[in-house]
Amino acid sequence: MIKELLYVGAGGFIGSVIRYLISVAMRHGEGGFPWGTFIVNVVGCFAIGILGGLINRNPNISTEIGLFLTVGICGGFTTFSTFSKESLLLLQSGNYLGLSCYIVGSVVIGILAVWLGFSLMK
Repeated sequence: MIKELLYVGAGGFIGSVIRYLISVAMRHGEGGFPWGTFIVNVVGCFAIGILGGLINRNPNISTEIGLFLTVGICGGFTTFSTFSKESLLLLQSGNYLGLSCYIVGSVVIGILAVWLGFSLMK
C-alpha cells in the first residue's frame, strides 16, 4: 500500500504542477472565461481516456504505473477527468439513474457547497 501511495503522490505532484503552470500561462481577468481550467479539464479527460484504454489493452503495465498515470498525474491535473471517466462507466453499465444523480448531484451540490463555504466565511 505504501508503494502505491508513493506512485500516486509522485504523479499527483506532477499533474498539479502542470495544471498550475497552465493556469498561470492562461490567466483570465475578472469575469473572463476560464480558458486554462477548461483546457485542463478537456485535456485531462482525453488523457485519462487514452491511458485507460492503453492500460486495459496492455496487461504488462503494472498496477503502480497505472495508478501513477491515471490517479496520480491525471487526478492531480484535474479531478474532472476522473469524474468524466466514472460517468462513462455508469453510462456503459446502463445505470442511467446513477449517472443522472452523479452528474447533476456533483455539479449542483458542488456549486452549492462552494457558495455555502464562501457564505460562511463572509
